[in-house]
Amino acid sequence: MDYGDWDVIVTFLSLNMGKVAAIAKSAKKSTRRFGGVLELFSALDIVIGIGRKKGLPVLQEASIVHPFSKIRSDIYKTAYASYWAEVVNDWMEEGERAKDVYDLLFHALNSLNDGDVSQEALSILFQMRFLMITGFTPNLEYCVICQREVDDMDSKDLGFDLSKGGLVCGRCESGNSRQIRLQKGTIKQLQWIKRGGIRQASRIRFAPQALTEGSRLLEAFGPYHLGKKPRSLTFLQQIRK
Repeated sequence: MDYGDWDVIVTFLSLNMGKVAAIAKSAKKSTRRFGGVLELFSALDIVIGIGRKKGLPVLQEASIVHPFSKIRSDIYKTAYASYWAEVVNDWMEEGERAKDVYDLLFHALNSLNDGDVSQEALSILFQMRFLMITGFTPNLEYCVICQREVDDMDSKDLGFDLSKGGLVCGRCESGNSRQIRLQKGTIKQLQWIKRGGIRQASRIRFAPQALTEGSRLLEAFGPYHLGKKPRSLTFLQQIRK
């Protein structure tokens, strides 16, 4: 974000300080200090000066650790990375330490850059793990009304109620328009992501229908509980059609 004629305010997700915003002095004027360094999605080593007076800290040094340059050269990868970054930025408070979120975002960006996991599957993984870390995990184990477990439900296609945060079995359904339809196979794959570690979960191979349903669920569930839909998600959904 521009700050005055020559300065820029940059927001970072850091390993030790969580989300932090800093002023990059003369970033628009001088190409020697930060030229080519403050690119979106890049992993950096930074030095920040925090003064005694109130106000934003000043970015003193920055060097690239991993540029993730393949993301910025691909519109689909850029759209996914922008969505994840906006979710993290909107959800987290400044100064809130979140090593798990940092590790998750770094792993997701690294895999997106390398192209070793499908972009849609990677986004499902990121969203599910992020919701788990922040305490908003969707209930995919049992009916939120009668507590019947998924394996005991007769229907192959179940409803997920956004307002209740979980599955609703066929016996308890009330025709709620907020319900999202999920096949049992999709539910099982999402459950596997919840139970495995980041790297184990990234090896899952989604069926095409599970990709569609999983994306539809998580891209509705997150914004519903965040209270707003990220602008980058709207763009992602438009180009993915």
